[in-house]
Amino acid sequence: MTLAPYVRIVTQGKGRARPLTQAEATEAMSIILSGKAAPEAIGALLMVLRLRGETASEIAGFTQALRDQPGPKLSQADLDWPCYAAGRTRGAPLFLLSAKLVAQAGYTVSLHGWNSHQATGASVRNALANLNLCDDTFRYSPLETLNTRAFDLLKLRDTFGLRSCINTVLRMWNPSGAPASVQGVFHPSYRGLQTRAAAALGDQNLTVIKGGGGEFERNPSKAAAIFGLRHGTPLDASAPALTADPRRLHDPDAAIDLGQLWQGQQTDAFAEATVTGTAALALWTIGAADTIAQAQSHADALWQARLTPKRISA
Repeated sequence: MTLAPYVRIVTQGKGRARPLTQAEATEAMSIILSGKAAPEAIGALLMVLRLRGETASEIAGFTQALRDQPGPKLSQADLDWPCYAAGRTRGAPLFLLSAKLVAQAGYTVSLHGWNSHQATGASVRNALANLNLCDDTFRYSPLETLNTRAFDLLKLRDTFGLRSCINTVLRMWNPSGAPASVQGVFHPSYRGLQTRAAAALGDQNLTVIKGGGGEFERNPSKAAAIFGLRHGTPLDASAPALTADPRRLHDPDAAIDLGQLWQGQQTDAFAEATVTGTAALALWTIGAADTIAQAQSHADALWQARLTPKRISA
C-alpha cells in the first residue's frame, strides 16, 4: 500500500490536479493511519491540501477513515465535545463548566482532545484535575490514549510549523458515536466546511460556532452565528448577545479562577454569561429545548442550581 497515487492526484500540473473524492480520501487516510505511508508522502499530501484548502469531501473521507479505525471504542455519549484549540491567547477554559452543566442536566458528555502552546491558566487538563469535574456523565479522553497515530499526525504541526487538516478531522471524529456534536472553529470559513463534511458523513445534529480560541465557547457580548445540522438539515441561525459588556473574551486583565467561579467565591457576570450561553447552545444541540431562548433559560437555571446535589432534568 502506498500513498503515492493520492499525492499524485492533488499535485499534478495546472489543470490536471483535482481534489480527492470522499472515497479516495478515506483510502488515503486509511493508509496513513495504518503506518504504511512514507513520511515524505504524508507531508506532501497534507501541505498541498493546506495550501489549496481542503474540500468537504476530503474532510469527510479522512474523518470516515478515522472513525473506521479498529481498537477500543468509547461508550456512546449523548454529546460529543472536541477540544483541540492551541494558542497563547486563551484564558481559563470556561467551556468546561458549560459541559458540566449539560452533564448535570442528565446527559452524558464526552470530551476529547489535545492542546498546545497554552497560556498559564488555560490548560484543559489542569483545570479538569483541579476541579475534579469528571464522573460517570462527564469524561475527558486524551487524544494520545485514544489513537496514537492520529496524535502523531497532529504533532506534525511542530515539524511543518503549520496546522493541517488533521485539526479539523479530529473535531469531526466523534469517537463515542454520540448522536449530537458541538464544534468550535477559529476561522469562520470552517463553519461551513465542517457542516458540509458532516452532512456528507450522514451526521444528524451538529452545532458549529466561531469560538474563543477555536473552542466551542461563545462570546456573550456578540451575537453568535450558528452553522451545523439539525436532523440532517443545514442550519443557518443566530443567538443574540447576552450582555452589553464589550469586554474581550479571555481578557488578560480579567482573570477567572474556574474553581472559585463554580463555587460562587468569584462573581463575574461576563464569565457566567459565557458559561451559560455556551451550555445553552449545547443543550439546544442535544434537543433539550426547542429554541435557543428556551435552552438559555434552562442553562441559567442549571447555573443557579449547580451546587445542589439534585440534577435539573431537561
